[in-house]
Amino acid sequence: MSLSAAADPKATRNVALLSVATATVLIIVKAIAWRASDSVAILASLSDSALDLVASLVTLFAVRYAAAPPDAEHRFGHGKAEAFSSLVQGGLVFASGALIGREAFHAFLNPRTVEHGMAGVIVMIISIVLTLGLITAQTRVLKASGSIAIAGDRAHYAADLGSNAVAMIGVGAAAWLGLSWLDAAAGLVVALWLIWGAIGVFREASGQLMDTELPEEDRAKILALATADPRILGIHQLRTRASGPYIHMQMHADLAADISLAEAHTIMVEAENRLLEAFPAADILIHPDPRGKAEPHGGLFAQSLEG
Repeated sequence: MSLSAAADPKATRNVALLSVATATVLIIVKAIAWRASDSVAILASLSDSALDLVASLVTLFAVRYAAAPPDAEHRFGHGKAEAFSSLVQGGLVFASGALIGREAFHAFLNPRTVEHGMAGVIVMIISIVLTLGLITAQTRVLKASGSIAIAGDRAHYAADLGSNAVAMIGVGAAAWLGLSWLDAAAGLVVALWLIWGAIGVFREASGQLMDTELPEEDRAKILALATADPRILGIHQLRTRASGPYIHMQMHADLAADISLAEAHTIMVEAENRLLEAFPAADILIHPDPRGKAEPHGGLFAQSLEG
């Protein structure tokens, strides 16, 4: 996920609303199909969609809160609300996978007949079409906003896309071929799929909460833009982190020791403007150092790896 794009709060909020609407429709159609078929695979998919609705509501709140401007109590903004949202999503998806896995294992031990298989297959096809449309919209917005909350939401809907296909196969095989164990197997595959997706969401959210550095390609781009002016003789102590739709970067810039404070300020502002063209949602702090005359400073963080 590139973080160089400008944040687009309105588009992010709209796709979060679309996610809520999609989950609601899927819950209704899957509940009808499950009541008609008594399929474990459809029950697994229904449970997943119910948690999708909760996760999508959390995402909707998170993207609205994260887009709020900095205030006196949150001077770095509210962007990490998106990472917390992703953790909640991951927890819900993980719990869903565990519960579905238990139900699938029980179905292995106690096979039951799947009724109205055609209705179940039709519902799964509807689910696949709606989910694919939502993922397409989320992908477009993600490219424009870099929102980790939308990324988390898209991750579990992408898992849903595969799980719906697996459930469709399981329902069809159980209803038309009499292989009831395939329905239970489909439910188990869905469960494992969800747990794996939850792990990926946990990993990405924890990266933001732990202030993991931006990808190397973004750091290289920052260094190239900052040193595009030959009056900037070098960059050190570059630190970057993501916070929801925003990124923060700070660095020390080496300048000639004999220039005026006014000239140094002008050079810094020009460097900031170059960076903002590529990273419009960035918070930038550049500290000028006189080359050859700057005593060691910065405390513990000055000892971190240079890049």
